[in-house]
Amino acid sequence: MSTPTKRIAFHTLGCKLNFSETATISRDFLRHGFEKVDYNDTADIYVLNTCTVTENADKEARKLIRQAKRRNPDSSVAVIGCYAQLNPNNIAAIDSVDVVLGTEEKFNLLNHLNSMDLNERTKVIQSEIDHVHKFTPSYSTGERTRSFLKIQDGCDYICSFCTIPLARGESRSGTIANTLKEAREVAETDTREIVLTGVNIGDFGKGSQETFFDLIQQLDKLEGIDRIRISSIEPNLLTNDIIKFCSKSEKFMPHFHVPLQSGSDKILGTMRRRYTRKLYEERVTKIKSIMPDCCIGVDVIVGFPGETDEDFLDTYHFLNELDISYLHVFTYSERPNTDAMEMGRSVAKEKRAERSRMLHILSEKKRCFFHEQFIGQTRPVLFETVKNGKIVGHTDNYIQVHVAGELDLFNTIQPVQLTENNGMTSNGVLG
Repeated sequence: MSTPTKRIAFHTLGCKLNFSETATISRDFLRHGFEKVDYNDTADIYVLNTCTVTENADKEARKLIRQAKRRNPDSSVAVIGCYAQLNPNNIAAIDSVDVVLGTEEKFNLLNHLNSMDLNERTKVIQSEIDHVHKFTPSYSTGERTRSFLKIQDGCDYICSFCTIPLARGESRSGTIANTLKEAREVAETDTREIVLTGVNIGDFGKGSQETFFDLIQQLDKLEGIDRIRISSIEPNLLTNDIIKFCSKSEKFMPHFHVPLQSGSDKILGTMRRRYTRKLYEERVTKIKSIMPDCCIGVDVIVGFPGETDEDFLDTYHFLNELDISYLHVFTYSERPNTDAMEMGRSVAKEKRAERSRMLHILSEKKRCFFHEQFIGQTRPVLFETVKNGKIVGHTDNYIQVHVAGELDLFNTIQPVQLTENNGMTSNGVLG
């Protein structure tokens, strides 16, 4: 298939890492003369970058594949990413799909489309994940204000519920020098904030003499970027040195996202997590002792096999007493080829839903309490978008603020006095 000027549409499911990779792949097509359009528009080629963390993610992918072909029956549909790596034949069985590329080949999408014969059967290229060792750097460029910078990929942890090592392979990363090169490219755009992303970013440099702590010390010297955030870091890899360094840095924001998954040591053990609730509590206490204004987000899973009412209440009370700011609540989803699938002792779907509701309510209370502490204070806000006639941005400590202001404030950092707590957001006035 030749590639004259064609319209191509991308859609991304899942994590910030996927967004950074989609952006890098799309830039390759733009350099070769393609016109990028919205996924809801008519396109010649549709590219879906998939997630497979939950069953719902798989269902959403299948729905989006069929929608694309309905928009243009003559289009080509390419499916890449984690779902494509784990279940390529299931995707290839969908009539709409022309090419399925796993983890190793997704960055070669343009070449595969060029060589594709539309009269042949669906092209499926998927390497054994044990053979995937290459690290491909990526960063997103679509938002102007913020860029997701991929610094690491894959994971060597073997959590019993997780398919990511099966979908993305071993932990790997680039060098500090190459990562700084990518970061400088981002700094040459209008971007004001970088978010460091990966599967297990605290594992950066594994197998070399470089570490994540080394990396952030170098990134702190980066010119042309005002803010850097750490997207998510395992509590056992969030060292005191990292916390102390971020507390003194003007570039690294007072905001950590630290996955917990369960507040029950019994469940943490069956999940094969690499820490206890005691260590987790120590990390939160350390952060708050030297960064009292810091925002702390938490991932938690409800309904893991064998989670009793007592186990869940252990988690609930633990989170209730911790000085954290918000929760990302995930309902356990059975995933093929994970050890958790073989554990039995399944938690009823209704009970999972009830526990999820309880933690969502707790999250709302935590977020509201966190926001309330800063009413009357003036904090720096990076303005990112416009909503309902107001300009919207985030404070350094990740409070979303709505302000009546001019549109020319977009992509600038301004002092804002927080005046009203709306729970999920706050109102403010320019300071």
